[in-house]
Order: sequence, then structure tokens, then C-alpha cells
Amino acid sequence: MEPDHEACYRALSTRDARFDGRFFIAVRTTRIYCRPICPARTPKRENVTFFITATAAQEAGYRPCLRCRPESSPDLGAWRGTSNTVSRALTLIGEGALDGEAVDALAERLGVGERQLRRLFRQHLGASPIAVAQTRRVLFAKQLIIETTMPMAEVALAAGFNSIRRFNATFQTLYQRPPRELRRSQLADADQPGAEGITLKLPYAPPYDWDAMIDFLGARAIRGIEAVDGRRCYRRSIALDGAQGVIRVEPDDREPALRVSIHFPHVSALAGIVRRVRRIFDLSADPLAIRDDLGRDPLLAPLVAERPGLRVPGGWDGFEVAIRAILGQQITVVAAVNLAAKLVAEYGEPLRPVYGNRLTHIFPTPARIAQAHLLGVPAARARALSAVAAAALADPNLFSPSQTLEDAIAKLRSIRGIGEWTAQYIAMRVLREPDAFPAADIGLLRALTRAEEGRPVLLRWSRGPRLGGRGERMRPSIFGPWTLGQTEQTPAPTLRTMSMPTPVPPQILYVDRLESTIGTLLLIHDREGACARSGLSRLRVAHAASSAASLRRGRR
Repeated sequence: MEPDHEACYRALSTRDARFDGRFFIAVRTTRIYCRPICPARTPKRENVTFFITATAAQEAGYRPCLRCRPESSPDLGAWRGTSNTVSRALTLIGEGALDGEAVDALAERLGVGERQLRRLFRQHLGASPIAVAQTRRVLFAKQLIIETTMPMAEVALAAGFNSIRRFNATFQTLYQRPPRELRRSQLADADQPGAEGITLKLPYAPPYDWDAMIDFLGARAIRGIEAVDGRRCYRRSIALDGAQGVIRVEPDDREPALRVSIHFPHVSALAGIVRRVRRIFDLSADPLAIRDDLGRDPLLAPLVAERPGLRVPGGWDGFEVAIRAILGQQITVVAAVNLAAKLVAEYGEPLRPVYGNRLTHIFPTPARIAQAHLLGVPAARARALSAVAAAALADPNLFSPSQTLEDAIAKLRSIRGIGEWTAQYIAMRVLREPDAFPAADIGLLRALTRAEEGRPVLLRWSRGPRLGGRGERMRPSIFGPWTLGQTEQTPAPTLRTMSMPTPVPPQILYVDRLESTIGTLLLIHDREGACARSGLSRLRVAHAASSAASLRRGRR
């Protein structure tokens, strides 16, 4: 992937912050690569080369700039959407897939050949998988050196280096100086004694709707493992490999970044914790790409313009999100949170020591749920929870992004108690699949239905058209349903055509709104009037329809 030289140079000349993280500038005379916002003097046009990723620049023999710090740029992933295989591979590399295994093992997990994986990396990133892993280690280590006072031995271990000698040699080669000389005492926080409690900045590309994100997390915070303090701070307990800790996340007042404070006993887990925090708060989203993509849709365009900083909340752990999704089937958010709190109090491991008020437990492990006789939970739901726990124990990679969306959905749906909506929801929040689309979500249906009229909504799914010149298939971004779900005022219902990742027969569903003494019901049916994806049995739907027929506002 070759960036447009003229466009990139114009962005460099104007120091346009919108392009930060989208490409990097390599200066041939100094052998240094920088961010587009670097305050250094603008180099001559004939002396610069542009790279899509920092890894490609580093592999070409350039070293990172010490002024603009490429490790602090937003991780936008400009290549995303061009190769799902590369996207899943990068996620696995971030989880440490190449720390203890070779590239062929990674390729096997992805279901492709080693040569094919290397070719895809060269095509989309301009570097090999090993080079990507090495660059991530170096840049994370440099961030720890600059932003903390951790000892160098702990920095090397936290960044994934197997030895101090290799750590020192790598920095000497790249920066032409030992790592100790990179630490500038005036930038390091003296109150950070080491890995027991460190604070890091996690940059993002603005705008960022922090209020929407914290409101979502706060409304679903499980008592004992999560807490939201005054819409300003998010705290939760964490557990990795038997060790316990706590994280605290809040917006930075000076930069477009979040500040995460990590209290965890093992420094080797820091990179994984940072990756999970970035997933929860969706810090790798590209707001410009989202705006351009969704702005083509007449329904979504005004909603995106009104709230441009919306992000899709992720999850700390795939198993936890799956359990919460099952608990939330067919009940309100408040009721689901209360059920989850009871589950945590009964089967979660106590948090020791207690890190602050209201954090008392760790979310139950799959082994604990699989062996427990779940009380206080409906029998069918208890069986579903046990089935998910057993599946997670049998397949440690159940929630790993090592498979295609279709394979992931099929595997999840094979588990008792997980249907299409739950599987798509997990794929959206955990696997971060851009094609995940929980079409039967009640929030989407409400957003697509004008409340005062209750007219039917027609939804049609079809195979997406090809994009000219690139061979890509237009796909529904996960921000599409999320934007619809966040809006309170929507246009009149219309015939909607949504792109899906695989060919499926066109399907039209009608939505009828019923007001009754038990609340509002949305009846979803096809042309013949059969109920589809409503979550209610035919008998219950028929009973509700007959008892509230006089209050019906729409016709089938």
C-alpha cells in the first residue's frame, strides 16, 4: 500500500493533526522517521519518503524521532478493512502470539499458509510479522521509559524482551544510545515507583465522546467488579493468570488521550492490560473513516454529524461479555446488571487486597461457573451459562480473533443458549469485527421506528457492491448500529438496504408497535405475519397482540 506522496506532504507542511497515525515521514538525510505533527523543521520534498506504518519505516532502516515520539501516535490502523487476516494477525501479535512461537504457528491459527501471511503483511503493512512484533515491543518499551520510572529490567520484561542484553542491543541499534539515556527525568512521574502502580497515556484520534462511553459503562457496571466515579473515572478489578489487580481510566486534561493507572503485580502482563483497555474504550477507531463511510447513508449521515465522537464499547474479557449477554437476554439492563452482581457475589473470587471502595470481587472464571449449581437464575439461562463456561474451558481460543466472522458466529451459535443476536453482539464487542451486525437488537429496532407513528420498518439485507478499483466489498461498520442505537430522534422508517459480509437471500421484516399495560412490545414478522427474532413464543405474542389489539398503532 503506497500513500499519496503529494497529499502526505501537504499534510506534513500544515502539521494537520487529523493525519496523525495515518502515515509516517521518513527523512532520508537524517535516517529518522516522524509523525505528521512533528515540530521539527519541514524537510525538503525530495528528501522524504512516506510509510503507512511505523513498522515499515523501521524495517526500511529509519529510527524513531525523539521529539514527536511515534509510539505516542494514535493506533488507527489505516490498512484496516483491506485484509481481515492481517487485522486478526495483528490482534494476536498484540496478545503475544510471536513471543514464544514462530510465524508458521501464527499462520496455522489463522488458517493460512506462512508464505501467504508474509505476503499479506508485506502488501498491507510493508513489513514482516516478526518486524511488526519487534516494533511493538520497542515502542512500548520506549513509552515505559519516558512515562514511568520503572527499572530498566522491568521495562524489558514488560515489553516482551527475553533478556536485558537483547533489550540494550536493540535500543543501541535503533536510537544509537542505551535506553537509560532516553529517560528524561522531567517527563517521568516521580510518584510512579514501578509496576505495582504505573500510569500511562493511551492516545486516540479526536473527537471522542467520553460522556457517551462512561454513561454506557456506568449503566452496566457490575457491583463489586466495576465502579464509575462521577462520570469522570472508570475503575474495575482484573485477573490474569491467577494474579489480581485494578485499573483506573480517566480522560487526560491536556492531550487527546486517556490516562490508565494499573495496579498489577506482574510486569509481564502490562502490554496485555493496555491492549484490553484500548479495546474497552475503542481507542483505535478512526473517526474520519467512520464519518466518510457512514456519511454516504442518508439515515446515518445526520446522526454521525450530530455525535461524531461515538465509539463502540468493547469488553475486558470475552467470557465475561458472553455471560453478561446471556444474562441480558429478554430483560432490562437494570435487571441484567442485578443478576450479574448476584453471580459475582456468589461465585466470584474475593479481591485481595481491596483496591479502594466498591471493588470487592473478580468476575467468576469459566471453571467456577461450569462446576457451580447456579441459584437465583432461571433454569434455561443457568443451563446456557454452564454451556458457555464448558465451551470456554474446552476451547481456550473460543473468543480469540483467529477465525473469520462466519466461523466465529457458527462456533458461538453451536453453544446452547447463544443465538444469532448474542453471537453477533459478542463478535461486535469482543472480536471487534466490522461486519458484526446484531440485526434483531431491540435498541436498533426502536431507533428505526418512529415512536409516535409506530409504522412498519422494512429491513433488507443483501450482498454489498464492489468498490471501484480496490475490490473491496462494502460492509456495515459496527458504528452503523451503534450510531442508530445512541440516537433519541430518528427519521421516519424507510426501506433499508444493509450490506452483509456473505451472500444471503433478501429478507423483509415488519415491525409493529404495541402499547399495553405491561409496557411496549415490538412485534417482528415477515410478509406472512410469522413472528421472527422477537424473543417471545408464538403463543405469548398472539396473547399480547389480542390483549392489546385496541392499542395497536401500526398495521401489518
